[in-house]
Formats: sequence, structure tokens, C-alpha cells
Amino acid sequence: MSTKSEITRYLLIGLETAPFLTLIELRGKSMSALLKGIIKTALLAFATLNLAACLPEVELSELEQDQEETPSFVETNGKILSLPNTTFDYVSYAETNLPQHFLSGDDSAINHDNSPDHNPISNTGATLGRVLFYDDALSINDAVSCASCHKQNTGFTDEAVLSEGFQGGLTGRHSMSLANNRFYGSGHFFWDERADTLEDQVLMPIQDDIEMGMTLDTLVIKLTQLDYYPELFFNAFGSEDITTERISLALAQFTRAMVSYQSKYDDALVSASTSNISENDLSHVLSHDEEAGRKLFELLPAEGGFGCGGCHSTVAQITNAPHNIGLDTTNMDEGAGNGEFKVPSLRNVEVSAPYMHDGRFEKLEDVINHYNNGIQDNPDLSPFLRNPVTGEPARFNMSKKEKHQLKAFLKALTDDHFLNSDLFSNPFQSDS
Repeated sequence: MSTKSEITRYLLIGLETAPFLTLIELRGKSMSALLKGIIKTALLAFATLNLAACLPEVELSELEQDQEETPSFVETNGKILSLPNTTFDYVSYAETNLPQHFLSGDDSAINHDNSPDHNPISNTGATLGRVLFYDDALSINDAVSCASCHKQNTGFTDEAVLSEGFQGGLTGRHSMSLANNRFYGSGHFFWDERADTLEDQVLMPIQDDIEMGMTLDTLVIKLTQLDYYPELFFNAFGSEDITTERISLALAQFTRAMVSYQSKYDDALVSASTSNISENDLSHVLSHDEEAGRKLFELLPAEGGFGCGGCHSTVAQITNAPHNIGLDTTNMDEGAGNGEFKVPSLRNVEVSAPYMHDGRFEKLEDVINHYNNGIQDNPDLSPFLRNPVTGEPARFNMSKKEKHQLKAFLKALTDDHFLNSDLFSNPFQSDS
């Protein structure tokens, strides 16, 4: 038995979804079948609604049976959701098992944690976030997902200079790596920091006209029609209600769990800690060139280094404020203001090319050469990149050997476990 309010719900879903479905081509589906199904549902609901005006209740068993035979509002596009029988333990990975070097010291990474009190990482919340992150149902025509522009094997960035949106349009900036985003203390996101929190940020690409083309109201309706979401939302939040806020919280939990801490560099720090070895010399694990590059990276120029750690600080190699790094003499893109851009973590930088907000540098060598002698005299240039005596843009005059050593250290930040972990992999499998 169905009430008049339930009949109204059928009608509203049909009328809400029909207009935009007529405007787009859905991949892997028959447009005529979808429209026929929606129109049929709407007409049946409308007719029943008229009857319901005279009768207190109407038996809708035949209507509901016919509805089940009609193509659903959004299917999985030939993909099967495959989750483990036992929920992945994101809390252990991202919280309990964080190594000591992320937790200790006055300027430790954990001191820059931007996690809000109301949204701690949970196993069920991050699991829901993982499914949402990889689900192309978050785009209006099922063409792209969050993972389309943030790929695990590249450190959750994109190998393309600009990413392709749901209709083939290109994003305005290069896709930023997501690793260690939790330790950006200000909590602002995007290259220009326009999102105040990660919870705000995760919803913005969904609504972007180039990226995913959705409205949040439509997104809730779409997800409601997918049979795997009610249980996931119930597990994460205690009820099957699908809301914009819950989508935001789950996506933020999943991306905050993307902590990279199992690189060769981390192995060296863990070994030093457990063996009571000074962290000033990690040559017991790092190669000669990697250790030499680490010192060039971390030490100030007065100490024989290049001071890279001044901006890429903490063991997460991430800073807390945007900077203008002198890419151009005048600001071609204002970014967060005055040509300043957020500084991402350098974890997995070896595999996350191209580099910078506009993807202008194809290789790590290009980045190193920029900082060596390519910094432009931009009026808004960060003071960290000016000669403290002359005020001119810094010129480090690196030797070929020093460039090689610096690159060797940056490659030691690659975390193969993170890049291949099932915790962050695609939970959907093709049924073909």
C-alpha cells in the first residue's frame, strides 16, 4: 500500500530528472529507454495521484512492479561495486599507525592537522567517501568522477596539464595532488585557496560547469536511486538519509585519510628513531646522493643548503600559506592574490608531473632549474626567494651534481605503498 505522499514522490522524481536528461547523452544507456521510463512513471504517478484525491490509499503493487522493470535513474554504467567483507581500517592507517616523526616536535605535521572536531575519520565514513570519490554518478552524465582528475598512481593528481570535464572541456588549472592535504594547517583548499575547508572543497567540483556539471539537489536525487548507497550512508551516519552535508563529510574523511608516510625517507626516520640514531644523518638507509640531497633541501643557504624546507616544511613537506614563486615577471594568474598559490606536499612528487598550478613544467629537472636560476623578479615574489642582501631574485647556482642529489632526495619521497594501497583504490569493477 502506498500513500498519496509516496505517489507524489514518484511524480517529483520523474519531473525533476526529465529536463536535464533530455539535454545530455548518457554513456552506455539508451536515451529513448530512459525517457520512456521516466514519462511512463510520471504519467502513471499522475493518474494515480488523481485517484488518490478521491481515495485515502491506492494499491500500487502493479505500478511499483512496472517501476522496477524501467531503467533506473542512474545505473552503474556497466560497473560493479566491490567492497571487502570487512571494512578497511582507515583509522588505524591514518591515525593509530602514524609514525612518530609525524607526531613529535614543535613543528610536527600533526600540529598542522586541519581535521574539524565534528568530522573525524571513521572507517565507515571513509569507505563511503571512497565509493563517492570513484563514482561517476557524481557527474551529470556519468562521464567523470573525482578520480578522473585525481589518480592514485600519480599521487592523486592528473598526468594531463589540464583535466577533462564531463563534456570534454578543460579545467582552468592543473589538478593538485591530494596526498597529506590533512596537514595544510590553514585548512584552505584549491590552488587559490577559495575553499575555506576541505568539507567545502569536495562539493565545488561537483557543481562546476566544466568539471562535473551537477547541482547538489540533483546529486542527492541521483544517489537515492542507486541501491548501494542506503546501506553505506546508514553504516556511516546511522540512517539511510542521503544529504549534501553527509556527502561532504564522507568525501572529506576519505581524502584526509590519504596520508603518505611509507617512503624510503620515512623508513630512514623510523629506523633512526628505533635505533637511537640522530636524524641529522640518515645515510644508514638513504643512499649517498639521497642523503646529500636531503641536506641541500633542508639546510639554509648559510648552512650549505638551498632552504627548500622553509616552504615545504615538516616531514610532510607542506607549508601553511600560499606563495608567489616568481614563475612570471607579472602575474598571469592572481591565484590567492598577488600571484600566490597554495604549496602542496612534495610526497610522490616523482610521479606527479606536470608541475605548478598551470602544469608548465614537464619534469622534476625543470622545477629544479626554475629555482636554481629561473625565478623571475615579480613585484609580489616571496621574500624567501629573494637574496637577503641585494633584494634580487635568488640565484642558487647549483652544480650538476647538486641538482642530481636534490632530485635523488625528492625521489626518495615516493611512497609505493600509498600509490598502490587498496584503501585508496577504485572499488568499482567493470562487468565486461
